[in-house]
Amino acid sequence: MKRFSRNILNRGICGVLAVAMLTVTGAPALASTSEELKKQQKELEKQQKDLEKQQNAIESQKKESQSGLNNANQNISNIEGEQAELQEGIDAANEELVGLLTSIDLIQADIDDTQVRIEKTQQEYDEAKLQEETLYDAMKKRVKFMYEKGEVSYAELLLRAESVGDMLNKAGYVEELYDYDRKKLSDFIEAKNAAEQYGIELEEAKSELETSQYELKEEQAHVEQVIDTYKKQYANFDVQLAKARQDAAVYSAQLQQQTAQIRDLQAKIDAKESEVKKAKKAADEATAKEAAEAKKKKEEEEAAKKAKEKEQLASNNQNTEDNTDTAKVPTEPASSQPKAVPAATGSATGQNIANYACQFVGNPYVAGGTSLTNGADCSGFVYAVYKQFGISVPRSSYSQATYGREVSYQNASPGDVIYYGGHVAIYLGGGRIVHASTAKTGIKYENATYRTILTIRRFVG
Repeated sequence: MKRFSRNILNRGICGVLAVAMLTVTGAPALASTSEELKKQQKELEKQQKDLEKQQNAIESQKKESQSGLNNANQNISNIEGEQAELQEGIDAANEELVGLLTSIDLIQADIDDTQVRIEKTQQEYDEAKLQEETLYDAMKKRVKFMYEKGEVSYAELLLRAESVGDMLNKAGYVEELYDYDRKKLSDFIEAKNAAEQYGIELEEAKSELETSQYELKEEQAHVEQVIDTYKKQYANFDVQLAKARQDAAVYSAQLQQQTAQIRDLQAKIDAKESEVKKAKKAADEATAKEAAEAKKKKEEEEAAKKAKEKEQLASNNQNTEDNTDTAKVPTEPASSQPKAVPAATGSATGQNIANYACQFVGNPYVAGGTSLTNGADCSGFVYAVYKQFGISVPRSSYSQATYGREVSYQNASPGDVIYYGGHVAIYLGGGRIVHASTAKTGIKYENATYRTILTIRRFVG
């Protein structure tokens, strides 16, 4: 742009000089005397000075124009720099918003799934409870019928037991029951156990829903703060916000699909590992059986040998003490390798951190807490565990989601932190995590893919 403007100015100067020269040389009259020649010389000198003045004026204008052009170019550079910084800020804001909005989408999806699970479990619980009550009423009618028929001892058998389990655990009672009653009792116990199990699952699901709603509220409050801040910084931010919401919806759908694929693969891995364990167990049992049979055979051979030696001594009337060494079956010393007890402190490795975190399984969940013994929430648990190793990490789950560096699920190692959107957990390896789950379950183990994984962060190593 500078070169283009300079060329225009140069062409203007040349044009003015050309016009001036035409004016000077444009058909002057020929002088005949010295006076006329001197006069003509002065006129030419005057015209030359006028041209020089014009040239100086144009040069001055050129300098002014060039200075203005330089200023304009500098202003353009400054504006371009400011625009670049502004665009970088907008891009960073958009990236942060997409991450936060994706987190909210995933939490909401988990809440929806949990609500569906609660409805289904509630229905199953109600059906199991109705079956239990129906069978129990039938048993009471049966006892009443037997009592009225004079079968007092048999009725007392059912009434004296402290519980149904107590009745079944007493073999003498069970033998006295009729086949029909035994079948009905078995059906009742099965229905009762099913109702209890559904009841436990229902309470855990409700607690999980409550925790997810708490995490959603915390995440939404943080997002509102971020949006308010960016609205003050950037004009037309609503357009950026709308785009961020669209990107978050697409991203959360992709993450849900990827987590489902990981979950399926992990299930196949677990199934294959179970097959390997079964095969190993069968091989070990076969080896042990063969070893026991070999040992028994050897003992029998040794016993037969000793009996034969005694018979020979008796037939030869030898009354001397039998000094024959008793054969001893060699036994392998029991392997007693003590299991290494993970230390509460030590080098800050991922495995040590994971081992240390497992010591607190069973301790309570407390919203806003950071105590490993008296109660912590999900991010408070991670915060407190890492703090014991002298590592300072952010307190909130959404801040932990951007701390450290990201790793893939395939490359995840013990001690890494998995972020599910509003919730975090410590990875143990093998598709398992430990985390402060809910107020109902406290700190517990869980499958790593029990919720949609948003990101995995590594804080050490």
